[in-house]
Amino acid sequence: MADRPLTLMAVHAHPDDEATGTGGVLARYAAEGIRTVLVTCTDGRCGDGPGGAKPGDPGHDPAAVALMRRRELEASCDVLKVGDLEMLDYADSGMMGWPSNDAPGSFWRTPVEEGAARLAELMRHYRPDVVVTYDENGFYGHPDHIQAHRITMAALEMTEQAPKVYWTTMPHSGMRRFGEIMREFQEDMPEPDPAEAAALAEIGLPDDEISTWVDTTAFAGQKFDALAAHASQGENIFFLKMGKERFAELMGTETFVRVKDSTGAAVPENDLFAGLR
Repeated sequence: MADRPLTLMAVHAHPDDEATGTGGVLARYAAEGIRTVLVTCTDGRCGDGPGGAKPGDPGHDPAAVALMRRRELEASCDVLKVGDLEMLDYADSGMMGWPSNDAPGSFWRTPVEEGAARLAELMRHYRPDVVVTYDENGFYGHPDHIQAHRITMAALEMTEQAPKVYWTTMPHSGMRRFGEIMREFQEDMPEPDPAEAAALAEIGLPDDEISTWVDTTAFAGQKFDALAAHASQGENIFFLKMGKERFAELMGTETFVRVKDSTGAAVPENDLFAGLR
């Protein structure tokens, strides 16, 4: 490794995902001199258009939305000091059950082997020491997140590399705190029905099942600004409503599950690169 920098590769589904789940580690490790590579799988065309226009509404032009979101993604990467941005440019599949899931060119209907082969080429080029993506359920069941997980794990099998591999997650304690803060900022928010509450309770993991807790408090301001760069999606980014101080309180630690490792570093760990430096 003496001839190249340590390298982190984060594989995400849409523009703005990089900031929500990994903005802190991308900013922290860039500041520490580690090469950071972001792979964004889709173009985000199913996001909000001007004035909050939703897909299918008048004024929602998917191609224009994709272009706008690419510019926002580039601005976010500038804030986080991401070294290299790679876009696979598959069409955003939308939420589970939307007709866009099966639209021609959508990421969800793309054969896993095809997406994995493209990602494997990027892995061979960048030779990441750490790879981060989602779990099998895409954290919360979004089809493009699930597909990003699938192609990442398949791409790793296609290469002869053995990076440390992590899946993003949230501790149950953090999810409870998030719910409390949401109710604080939205006092008129109705209580979720029992089925919805049960589904929310399943998101993330019990605290003692999380292998890796990375303190990114010093970079919470960058993470907030990176989210704010995705201005067109501001209606959907609740975190922006709480201000930087409360944001740092809630989002100052990023958590992961380590699923592949050849270093033997002890867990729980507080550094994705534990055992590599």
